[in-house]
Amino acid sequence: MSYGLNKFLKKVLPKGLFYRALIIVAAPVILLQITISVVFFDSIWIKANKGMTRSLVGEIKTLFDVYNSKNISNTNFLTDVYKKNFDFVINIKENEKLPETRSDRRFSPMDRSLRRELKPVFGQDYWFDTVTYLDLVDLRILLNNEVIQIFFPKDKIAPSSVRVFVMWITLPSFLLILIAIMFLRNQTRPIVNLAKAAERFGKGEMIDSLRPSGSSEIRKATFEFDRMIKRINRHLTQRSEMLSGISHDLRTPLTRLKLQLAMMDKKETANKMAEDIDEMEKMLNDYLQYAKSQGEETSVKIKLNDLINSILKNYDTNKYTFNFEDEIQIEGRKNLIKRCISNIVGNGLSYGSKVFVELKKSINSAVIIIEDNGPGIPKNEYLNVFKPFYRVDKSRGLNKSGVGLGLSLAQDIVRSHGGNISLSESRHKGLLVKISLPF
Repeated sequence: MSYGLNKFLKKVLPKGLFYRALIIVAAPVILLQITISVVFFDSIWIKANKGMTRSLVGEIKTLFDVYNSKNISNTNFLTDVYKKNFDFVINIKENEKLPETRSDRRFSPMDRSLRRELKPVFGQDYWFDTVTYLDLVDLRILLNNEVIQIFFPKDKIAPSSVRVFVMWITLPSFLLILIAIMFLRNQTRPIVNLAKAAERFGKGEMIDSLRPSGSSEIRKATFEFDRMIKRINRHLTQRSEMLSGISHDLRTPLTRLKLQLAMMDKKETANKMAEDIDEMEKMLNDYLQYAKSQGEETSVKIKLNDLINSILKNYDTNKYTFNFEDEIQIEGRKNLIKRCISNIVGNGLSYGSKVFVELKKSINSAVIIIEDNGPGIPKNEYLNVFKPFYRVDKSRGLNKSGVGLGLSLAQDIVRSHGGNISLSESRHKGLLVKISLPF
């Protein structure tokens, strides 16, 4: 039962910190206001209303008894006194009947009190109207063939302090909740900014220095997160610069080796060694290009439909199909994403005769599916092919056009944008590559 209640509350309650904190602050204030209002209304206002109504009915009953005694002098005297001292307006209407239309309100506390006090005294020989006049009550009592009509102020049976009480208990509550909203928004804004910065950093975007704000705990978390970002960026920059330097320095001895091989007499051996050197040089060139674009490029808005079309237009139209639902836009480093998709499309056409590209939208990410009709990859090799320089000996084996960095770089690019890449068997008996990139 407790688990079911917790599950229900999790579904009903808001997910955001600001709204949860607002409920924590506002709920006690509202409950307190409702409790005080109910206690006041039940214990004070209704009892006061009941006492005032009973007193008024007693005054009217006195007037009614005097008038029923047929003592004209006493009746006139008492009528004048009531008009003078109690603000009553009394009219005697002969040969009239009570109105047949019902004008009292069933759920009105004022009308309910009048009915409760008038019925034991006058039975069914009365009629009143509290709606027609703003500040007056029209009360009519039947006596033989005459109707005694009495107009009296509403404040004789309804304490005016109730409105003042409701106003004073409601306005401060709203004011306190408004102040709480202002303070809570100021306290939750730094947390929201920190979460957005973490999300952007997870997508591979460059984050400027974060300005700590809010409470001391949030300031400390922001400060430490900013230091962590700088350490990671510094580490990545040093790694890229070191490997780029090594790759650049290796090109010089490779060039010398190529010149020396060209001067060798044994051309067959020289040609085999030249092929190995060309492959090593391609590895270095691929990595240098990747490292350069990763370090210098900034994130921009990318229309994936146009980007994929620009990649596929370099191939024969008979070698690919491209299906998409609607235009999808993400934020990322355009050249890196273009290089990632180009590597996978190129691999597909290297091992198969046609690639099938599909672009669709999920709940919070863009999904790119690239399939080919080649020999495919064994399922037990799906994880290994993402390793740098790894080659599959079976089916998709050694290929002169590749050096084993394509899928490794593609995975690095996708993950640096906060996405995911996975492999599976294609519907066309080849390889299926699924790329998910967050919006």
